[in-house]
Amino acid sequence: MDLAEGRKIIQLQDAVDEYLVYIEAVRNYSSHTVISYRTDLEYLASELGSETELNSITLKDLNFCVANLNVLKREVSSINRFISSVRSLFAYCKKFNYISNNVSLQLKTLKAPKKLPRYMTETEIDTLCNEPEKNEILWASRDKAIFEMFYSSGCRVSELASLCLDDFENGFSSALILGKGKKTRRVYFEEDAQKALKEYLVERKSRFPDSTVKNVFLNQKGTALTTTGFWYVVTRYSGIEGTGKQVSPHAFRHTFATAMLNNGADIRVVQELLGHANINTTQRYTHVTKERLKDIYNQAFPHSGKKD
Repeated sequence: MDLAEGRKIIQLQDAVDEYLVYIEAVRNYSSHTVISYRTDLEYLASELGSETELNSITLKDLNFCVANLNVLKREVSSINRFISSVRSLFAYCKKFNYISNNVSLQLKTLKAPKKLPRYMTETEIDTLCNEPEKNEILWASRDKAIFEMFYSSGCRVSELASLCLDDFENGFSSALILGKGKKTRRVYFEEDAQKALKEYLVERKSRFPDSTVKNVFLNQKGTALTTTGFWYVVTRYSGIEGTGKQVSPHAFRHTFATAMLNNGADIRVVQELLGHANINTTQRYTHVTKERLKDIYNQAFPHSGKKD
């Protein structure tokens, strides 16, 4: 104990371990978020030394870590996430008087290039949703249901993976799901999604008549399909064996949001359906629709791009 200031001397690795327990057990962060923090903070400990006294770390040390991530050619988003993780750790340590000065506040995030969300056109989404019936790569009825439900609801992959049979209400037209920050929201499934789900559930019952797994989607061994499994399904059908236009599960979410806005949905409604805490996150999709309108205008207007 530092008697002069009443400050406990703590090593970096001990602070990291304590903070990870805090965000998981007290703050109830999702497992995905905790993994991201652990990755970033363990990198910090490996670069600066796990036994380094936390209070001795300087801004120069932190900038060294950031510079090294640049050398490793990490994405700007990954570097900024690292900076955010470090700031959160140091804020926690300052709160509990483990450090005298929070040097992480002087870390500067990198300016990231603006990227519009990757979404699928109507033709692309229809092709992908129909691909399991035409090309039985894995489990056709299950995979079609996954695609239709992704597109219909705008769910995150973690949300669909954790969806359980007793989460549905009004038949299969809607469900209460647990989203980011342990917040519940209602999502909806239109007729195509409901039909595909019902057909899958009949086959699921036939394959695994004694199953007690509550999760809706199972793997071929009868256990709950993981988020990694969902990624695998999507990449197989959108890869070279399928449509040949590789997408991620998140592309369904982007496509859902873009389709809603293109068809006149209020942005606040879309925000609620997506479970966005901040309206600015939802507003990214308005840029997508504006770009689409601009493309349509340029193609359709008689004098667009033409010189007399």
